[in-house]
Amino acid sequence: MIQGDLLGLGMGQRENQKQARYSLYAHTRLGYLFYKRQVKKARERYPHGHSVSRPVGFGAVKILPIPVLSNNYSYLVIDTGSGRAAVVDPSDPLAVQAAIEEEGVLLEAILCTHKHWDHSGGNAALCQQHGSCKVYGSALDAVPELTNPLTDKERVSVGRLSFEALATPGHTAGHVAYVLDAAPFGGPPCLFSGDLLFLAGCGRLFEGSPETMLASLDVAVGLGEDTLLWPGHEYALECLSFASLLELDNPALERKLRWATQQRQEKRSTCPSTIGEEKTYNPFLRTHRRELQEALGLTRRGGEPRDAFRARVLKEVRRRKDLYKAT
Repeated sequence: MIQGDLLGLGMGQRENQKQARYSLYAHTRLGYLFYKRQVKKARERYPHGHSVSRPVGFGAVKILPIPVLSNNYSYLVIDTGSGRAAVVDPSDPLAVQAAIEEEGVLLEAILCTHKHWDHSGGNAALCQQHGSCKVYGSALDAVPELTNPLTDKERVSVGRLSFEALATPGHTAGHVAYVLDAAPFGGPPCLFSGDLLFLAGCGRLFEGSPETMLASLDVAVGLGEDTLLWPGHEYALECLSFASLLELDNPALERKLRWATQQRQEKRSTCPSTIGEEKTYNPFLRTHRRELQEALGLTRRGGEPRDAFRARVLKEVRRRKDLYKAT
């Protein structure tokens, strides 16, 4: 019993330490200084970006992934007809500005998914360079330079482009994902998910409960299987490798892992995937699947609501992923 108490104390201490580090990063100037150091080191290590990405277009829409820092993505979304553009999560303002100049577009909007510096650190510099640029995000999230606070399902127009802001808390209290309606241009919906959803993964639960994150992930799933997923990080290989430890007999997962391994060997981006694909191999979207539940050794309790059980499954997957990443 004493050993168990000591083990529990150790885990509790580690959790407290993690929360303390997170508070320093998210709520003090130390976080900004750490971000500036990240930017400097990444520019030195990856002068041309951490990955080779390619633009995707439909009609008058062009989506340009910009690899920034050591594994982040910013996205320049362009209405090629009017030359107006929005950028999602401008982590490194120099990289984003270089893309803006190369494309010859007018930056009208910064769509910020959340306050963390690796997603919002370029807001101030870009606003200085582009005086008419507006910064969108949640008022709940202390987004730097925020000019236009958004509510759930509010729309943002940039040229002929229309984005819908979706409240997706969990990673942070005010996390927002953005959905580009590409139907008028002959394309599928495009989800810019920030740290809500990655290829085969999801964000850490820094400011939300498993129940909160589950509801947010369900919002993403509800967008439809053809929705393109544009995540905030290049985490595919790590997330797929982890997922393969949970589901040992999942052909879709095995295929995607082989593909991602080849892509990353060549330093190629793994973006985008689709929501339909994610449902076949992303454990955070498979909390309803018996094979995953059994792999985790979890069973539904008598009288336990279905979503409460799914949240418990999500919590366990997240716990194991946090431990996996730490090794």
